[in-house]
Amino acid sequence: SVVAELANSGVQVADSAEEIPDGAAVIIRSHGAARRVIEDLRNRGCEIIDATCPNVSKVHQIAEQSASDGRTLLILGDPNHPEVQAVTGWAGKWLAESEMPDNTQDLENLPLSVVCQTTLNIERAKKIYKKLKKDCTNAIFYDTICNATSERQEEAQNLAERCEVIIVVGDKSSSNANRLAELCTELNPNTIFVENANELNPDFFTAICSAISVGITAGASTPNRLIEEVYNKMLDANKDTALSGIQPETEVSAPAAIGTDAPAATGAEENFDELLNQNFKTLRTGEKVSGYVMSISPTEVTVDLGAKQSGYIPADELSDEPGVTIEDLIHVGDRVEAYVMRVNDVEGMITLSKRRLDLTKNWDEIEAAVDSKEILEGTVIEENKGGVVAMVKGYRIFIPASQSGLPKDAPMSSLLHQKVNLRITEATKAKRRIVGSIRVVASEQRRVNAQKIWDEIEEGKVYTGIVKTLTNFGAFIDIGGVDGMAHVSSLSWGRVKKPSSILSVGDEVEVYVTGIDREKKKISLGYRKLDENPWLQFTEKFREGDIVDVKIISLTSFGAFAQIIPNVDGLIHVSQIAPYRVEKPSDVLSEGELVTVKITAIDYERQKISLSIRAANEPSENDEEPAENDDNAEE
Repeated sequence: SVVAELANSGVQVADSAEEIPDGAAVIIRSHGAARRVIEDLRNRGCEIIDATCPNVSKVHQIAEQSASDGRTLLILGDPNHPEVQAVTGWAGKWLAESEMPDNTQDLENLPLSVVCQTTLNIERAKKIYKKLKKDCTNAIFYDTICNATSERQEEAQNLAERCEVIIVVGDKSSSNANRLAELCTELNPNTIFVENANELNPDFFTAICSAISVGITAGASTPNRLIEEVYNKMLDANKDTALSGIQPETEVSAPAAIGTDAPAATGAEENFDELLNQNFKTLRTGEKVSGYVMSISPTEVTVDLGAKQSGYIPADELSDEPGVTIEDLIHVGDRVEAYVMRVNDVEGMITLSKRRLDLTKNWDEIEAAVDSKEILEGTVIEENKGGVVAMVKGYRIFIPASQSGLPKDAPMSSLLHQKVNLRITEATKAKRRIVGSIRVVASEQRRVNAQKIWDEIEEGKVYTGIVKTLTNFGAFIDIGGVDGMAHVSSLSWGRVKKPSSILSVGDEVEVYVTGIDREKKKISLGYRKLDENPWLQFTEKFREGDIVDVKIISLTSFGAFAQIIPNVDGLIHVSQIAPYRVEKPSDVLSEGELVTVKITAIDYERQKISLSIRAANEPSENDEEPAENDDNAEE
């Protein structure tokens, strides 16, 4: 359209530099041109009026610098697009996206400079960049996507979600306009792609005459005149459909928003039916109404609105809250507010939406929660690559993995279907983007709990904790906001080689405080049960002088260690092994051998026990001496 207007003004269009006569004035279009084309025109005395987009010129500069540095330029985009073709004319060695190998590791050792076509879809670019960054350590990445393009695409997607019908205005050969049409179609099948208002035929208006809202968006190169022509044609359609009581709302996105309400029908002659209808409320699409619930079925709720038609709320227009039934949300006799979605006089039905009205109200609460830092409750409904999504007040809240509150390697799926407390950190209405954080709330609660523990903690106090990490020397256990350390020696009364043989990360355990260092903020914990202390069991059962059977468990140069009961050992000094001199304990004893010993000493403070085989075999002082065999024995 624009090129045709220029041609009518006497401007000629050239498909190549060869078609341009020497000395002519030449406009370089926004897509830019190759360096050789510019140099050729200058050498032929042409006056160059450079209208290359500044964002595209930036890519040309990157291409030149890459060539100077001996780097290969990788261009992401459509190789047949004039912008990409122009960029290649400023590069040295270059590689198109279509020539990129499936296995990007093949590019690992190649010095690359990576740029994007300025109108490339930003999500697609991020996906490719992420893959390249992983495999190509020698690559330099440049952000060359035009913000206006990405913002326009976001606006169009936002419009496609809100409106029932979308009109995309743009040149069918424009990659930018085609991309807008693709994005809108993905979200809204009722998307029509036209180049001008003439392509809006009567059949189209018949198809949309019952639509609540129609959105209009346009490609970056679409002139305002074409957008206004489409909009004006839609206004005419609104006036025609207004006579039937249907008044679609028209919304325009980029480059300027224009809006008006269709006028109500006037001049109709009053008759008996109209006079009768004055006793009833007249409802219009988009109006907020209230009424009483008359009946409830599995698929809809019937509402008395005080109008000649009954109102119906479909089940999916009641609420977005996951896992709730109609009976959980509403009851017969309840007063309910809703939006009028559609008025059908022929069928005598008014379709309502409580969900959409709630969303409008709840958005204000969501925005207020950002400033007030209010803690909200939500339910995690899905997991994605970047984190999880929670539903709060009917809105999808994206929670990045870094804000999930889970350990680094923990699966995001562990949060699915869980109720969580979170804080809204970002709410952008235009982009319909809401971001939240579970970690912030959990961290604050942890700090509160930690202070409470430090205020109340004392040695011997028992806590229930969660094992967070294991090391070779012990286990770190969260006792509700504070981490304490249970040394390997405090995990069991027996010998422990590795803490992992006793505990696992995530175990819920009962521990007691064995030490507190308030200055260094350190807490020592014990895990082994105090009532299972084998030393207490020994002291309750044995005394000095007792004769017991023991098992030799190890031999040293100075004696032998013997097990009295499990986890309680005593020492048999080399001098107490036999009534004669023993050079080496191994000459007399062997490991695993059972021997009888006497407990000769117990050091209760140091918990040490001395044993003697020799003493066990000596007669006791209380033993009676045998009677002498003589004649006077009886006397």
